[in-house]
Amino acid sequence: MTNLADVSTLSTSIRGSVLLPSNPAYDATRQIWNGMIDRRPAVIIRCAGAADVIAAVRFARESGLEVAVRGGGHSFPGYSVCDGGLMIDLQDMKGIRVDPNARRVRAQAGVTWSEFDRETQAFGLATTGGMIPHTGIAGLTLGGGFGWLVRKHGMTVDNLLAVDVVTADGQLLHASENENDDLFWAIRGGGGNFGIVTSFEYRVHPLGLILGGLVAYPHAQSSQVLRGLHELVTGAPDELVAVGAMLTTPDGHAATAVAVCYSGDDLVAGERVIAPFRKLGTPVMDQIGPMPYTAIQSMLNDAAVPHRRYYMRSNLLDDVNAGTVDVLEKAYQKVPSPLTSVVLVSMGGAASRVPPDATAYVHRDAAYSLTIIGGWLDAVDDAANVSWLRETWDTLTPHLPNRVYVNELHDEGHDRVRAAYGAVYSRLATLKQKYDPTNFFRLNQNIKPA
Repeated sequence: MTNLADVSTLSTSIRGSVLLPSNPAYDATRQIWNGMIDRRPAVIIRCAGAADVIAAVRFARESGLEVAVRGGGHSFPGYSVCDGGLMIDLQDMKGIRVDPNARRVRAQAGVTWSEFDRETQAFGLATTGGMIPHTGIAGLTLGGGFGWLVRKHGMTVDNLLAVDVVTADGQLLHASENENDDLFWAIRGGGGNFGIVTSFEYRVHPLGLILGGLVAYPHAQSSQVLRGLHELVTGAPDELVAVGAMLTTPDGHAATAVAVCYSGDDLVAGERVIAPFRKLGTPVMDQIGPMPYTAIQSMLNDAAVPHRRYYMRSNLLDDVNAGTVDVLEKAYQKVPSPLTSVVLVSMGGAASRVPPDATAYVHRDAAYSLTIIGGWLDAVDDAANVSWLRETWDTLTPHLPNRVYVNELHDEGHDRVRAAYGAVYSRLATLKQKYDPTNFFRLNQNIKPA
């Protein structure tokens, strides 16, 4: 039972707000992106700055409350909110400062990628960010981060220069290559295990118009299209990222689409690079052309509309083999919801040339990230959709390496968490023991203290 006197004292000592279940804003605030998650914290603290985060951590320690940390609220398993504990909500922390001369950006932890891109693109700059604009910068960055610029500029963590982080003992530390460098190494891929990052400093790069869009083919051609995509991506320049997807069109037809982004300076050269992707089958739609980076950043938005019901599985791939494609093609013919999609994102390029132990994100040689995103609207359809996805994944698993991207890992057990970190897991566990020996930050893809 939360002590109301302690909560009252806390509310007078912070700049943000403290919400109890009786507060009119409580229900809207506790809702996160995945509509399947319905949890009720005892207390929500909407932080206005780093001082509020420090106060929230200290309050949780003194009260013995479990802590959930919300940035953008996109955690698939719902780690952004808890039952009966304290939800530390960062979504009001929206500060962004762009230094166009130094090509650096400082952004607070409540910023989303659409907000970040809007500010940086005002100066013709960008960095590798998520493909869904309402995703928060915090969670995506802490897990590694990839998107339309990953092959040209590396992972999001490869462009991270420094962070401010509140640790489990309520200290605010600055971490970079030159200060608390072991913490900085762990933050870059270690998720929320080591503290609450209140601000991020990124390197940004010049970026004007890109050449991008989507071409769609009949689903019956999916094997031909996806294996052809693999052949083209294998020899493509770093400026190109391609995404294959199985989806259902608005008029109810299954289709296989290829989305592309060419971020090079010469869009005429980009046309030559992209041309073969328009001939992988018999196109039923072609919407590729020059566009602002912010436009392609929102292109996949309909695959992740907030508050729908979601269930997912994901894995990293070495290639696109016949076994994987055949399973997906046959399974998607029986998909119970038209809102479900299969997404295959090309990796490699600059991200693959970073040494695997340079950051806590180790899967540098992965060629693709494969994700099945089950989406639907009504709770009565939960069983059918979850069962379809689990059965599909069970059939698919023999064709997959045991490697996964931590940001797209559902609640799948500790062995899969170890698979996300591979050879650096023991090093991370040692640093967890140093910075969070009681596992205070445990509502995450948890690394247990050594």
